[in-house]
Amino acid sequence: MIVLDTHALLWWALDPEKLSRRARGLVDEMERHGGFASAISIWELGIKIKRGKLELPVAIEDLATRIERGNAVEFVPVDTRLWLDSLSLAWDHNDPADRVIVATAIAHNLPLLTKDQTIQDFPEVATVW
Repeated sequence: MIVLDTHALLWWALDPEKLSRRARGLVDEMERHGGFASAISIWELGIKIKRGKLELPVAIEDLATRIERGNAVEFVPVDTRLWLDSLSLAWDHNDPADRVIVATAIAHNLPLLTKDQTIQDFPEVATVW
């Protein structure tokens, strides 16, 4: 099982060719056994759409519904514990979405599928790409 970073979730759902070969293998396995993504990823995508930094071929609501109904990825709600865990990370990184996603992977003791080098360099979370 794995946790998907926001871009990995988006690419898996809409443009799997952007995933690395290893990432495609992991999401193929995830489709059989399940995986996770933080609910903050939907918020992060929505913010990028609102700011004109991202265009999707489907509405964000439709994308979220399609992912939820597909049963391959379970959205992990961002609750008080995850917010506190994200605050306690010994990491000089201010992006709240990245902090919550990393905290989610750590809380579930799962690797995080990410191309993001800043996240890959953080030693407290196992990453794969």
